[in-house]
Amino acid sequence: MRQRVLDDLAPTSLRCGAFGANAFRLMLARLSNLDRRAFRQGARDYSPTLMAIFSWGLVTGIAMSKSVLTLPQALAMSLLCYAGSSQLAVLPLLAAKLPVWTVLLTAAMVNTRFVIFSVGLAPHFSYLPMWRRIVLGYFNGDVIYLLFQKKSFPTGYVPGKEAYYWGMAICSWLSWQVSSIAGILLASLIPDNWGLALAGTLALLPIMVSAIATRSTLVAVSIAGIVSLLAFDLPYRLALPLAVIAAIIAGSATDLMAERADLRRIRNSAGDSP
Repeated sequence: MRQRVLDDLAPTSLRCGAFGANAFRLMLARLSNLDRRAFRQGARDYSPTLMAIFSWGLVTGIAMSKSVLTLPQALAMSLLCYAGSSQLAVLPLLAAKLPVWTVLLTAAMVNTRFVIFSVGLAPHFSYLPMWRRIVLGYFNGDVIYLLFQKKSFPTGYVPGKEAYYWGMAICSWLSWQVSSIAGILLASLIPDNWGLALAGTLALLPIMVSAIATRSTLVAVSIAGIVSLLAFDLPYRLALPLAVIAAIIAGSATDLMAERADLRRIRNSAGDSP
């Protein structure tokens, strides 16, 4: 049955791939020279993470294929959810036939961080219509948000800024979907002992470390790691939102203390001056 479905999907996949390539070329052709350069720059900045994203997508696709999901359900989850952490989190719950509210709550807890990402991106794209902001939100991801914030764009409209975002987003989405669908279709051919999940994690570590540029970020990352370890056994994957909340509080408190220390130094230097 699975082989027949794969045989039926092959021509459709080729047609979709050709259509996507043509649509991509047409999209680039409609962009201005500035936007094309920004789009390519975004793709170049994202390219070092492609192997890590590919590994994680492959792991997620294999996990979905070996779960209780049927082939069409696994493909639909990959295309519609586009959230690897929550996809992996809900698979054991689906296998255990737990209530739907439990599955939804777990997915919501895992994806709480995207609310924070959206808050961070909102000032940059608030001038866009609602439907375009929703589309941007669907394509957002952990690495995309991290690399976008590292560019330190001014808020509001900036020529090339949205194109830069799309350069990263398209690369991320294509890499994830290709690897995830490959994992779904080829799960029986890939041994479990390849360690793809560990490879994906190790590949992402240099990017995460490079983002620790300030003292408050270092404190936030450290606190998040400690809280996630302490809360690891909590149900509904609560460790992740708790770690995010703790990181925000710790980072904000560190910034506040640094600002107060700077203010005291300024006052002391002003008092010592003749």
